[in-house]
Amino acid sequence: MDMSEENKTKLRSSIDAIETGYEFLLAYAAQGRDFEESGGGGGPSVRIYLGDMKNGLKTVADDFELEIKIKVETGNQLFLNYIKVMRADAEKSLQAIDMVLALPSIGSQVIDNLNASIHIRALLTDIFLVDEALSSLSRKQ
Repeated sequence: MDMSEENKTKLRSSIDAIETGYEFLLAYAAQGRDFEESGGGGGPSVRIYLGDMKNGLKTVADDFELEIKIKVETGNQLFLNYIKVMRADAEKSLQAIDMVLALPSIGSQVIDNLNASIHIRALLTDIFLVDEALSSLSRKQ
């Protein structure tokens, strides 16, 4: 696997961790849990998904930056400037997730508020925008 394919795989993993986590959190919030269930039968822990999201958030801006450096010839600096916005939104989202993970029990209302956080929503939109822009460049070539 060459560097470009390796980075693309890493980027997809980061994006998938964030998107899958967000989708799980939407379902978790809808369950109306007052507290987090520990142990058997309740399905995967919300903490696992939050941890996966954290890992994706830590690398997604770097992964996009490398992909831009590999793929974008014209307007490269404009893309890289926008990655600075994404990086800031990812950092703010990380802070929110860290705060939630520090709770002894994570209920649905807290997750509902996390889902509604403008920082998480902005990050998702950043990802969709840059990913689609990169895809449109590939389609044009």
